[in-house]
Amino acid sequence: MDINPYTPTPASAPIHPGNVEIASKRVSLLRRYKGWLIAFLSVLLLLVSLAIAFHAYVAWTLGRPHIDPLRSTPTAAFGAAYEDITFPSLNGSSELSGWFIPSVSAIAGAESQRQTIVFSHGYGGNREEIWVPIYDLAKAAHKMGFNVIMFDYGYVQPKWNVTGGLRESQELLGAVKYAKDRGAERVFVWGFSMGAGTALQAALQTKEIDGMILDSTFILEPDTLYHNMKQVANVPKFSQSLVHMFFPIINGVSFTEIPYQTIKETAYSMPIFFIHGKQDVRAPYAMVQDIYKHQQPQSGSALWMLENDGHELIYRAHKKTYLQMTTGFLRTLSTSAGEPLKYGTSR
Repeated sequence: MDINPYTPTPASAPIHPGNVEIASKRVSLLRRYKGWLIAFLSVLLLLVSLAIAFHAYVAWTLGRPHIDPLRSTPTAAFGAAYEDITFPSLNGSSELSGWFIPSVSAIAGAESQRQTIVFSHGYGGNREEIWVPIYDLAKAAHKMGFNVIMFDYGYVQPKWNVTGGLRESQELLGAVKYAKDRGAERVFVWGFSMGAGTALQAALQTKEIDGMILDSTFILEPDTLYHNMKQVANVPKFSQSLVHMFFPIINGVSFTEIPYQTIKETAYSMPIFFIHGKQDVRAPYAMVQDIYKHQQPQSGSALWMLENDGHELIYRAHKKTYLQMTTGFLRTLSTSAGEPLKYGTSR
């Protein structure tokens, strides 16, 4: 059969109007799904960004607590003469300021008292520690004949931030050295909250501290951090990890650098009087019990645990008993050099 090359090929089948409508609906649906997907991803990205910003802000504020200005002086508070002092931290990384309150015997012109108490204030406070209140305790120590040092940790200054005891322990050791340079033969540390935890950290590094009174001991570690975060908001467990991650980025120090496990497991060579309340929502009392259990019976350490008291509120609730027990502990320390102490609670 001959094929005519000029025979036209059949035309394509005409497009049915229904097919066009179906294709149009598919395109419209795809565009809608794409819009929903973009909207979902945008919301998800916003939530993730907000979560990151929130936890970064928490890490930033933890390192930079609000500090009130000084409100008084030892002279105005209880009539004691004092000196404005400055001294470096033990490693020279920071410069500290404070007050030196000489003993009554030194003021009277007699031989200077050879024993000094260094107060170690807590997180978010300064040397005055007004919620304890520390002036009452400084007055009691002064009346007993001790020299007294009250000083501000470096993070009280705007240029520094909290380091969980790493820099602060060096600053406390700088205060201890200052006391020694002023003639103290024995130095005792009286610490509160993080200032008590800092004292334990400092005691790992020196033999120059002869005894400590630690009220509401707080040690910065992941578990206590999360415990405190839970007091503010019902945050999930992963919040601890995020703050843990951001803290070194923002504040220059990692929780892994803080020797909290060593602090909790060390049997210290000096006697320690632990004071803590079971209603403490900042520093779980079980931690202090565990630290106390590691102390040797012959160390002279003691534990005063109260059932119904909260963080740093024990003195306000039990002023007379608090002063009797703390001054009794100090009196025993100051008169028993080189001998096993007999003061303490039953184990």
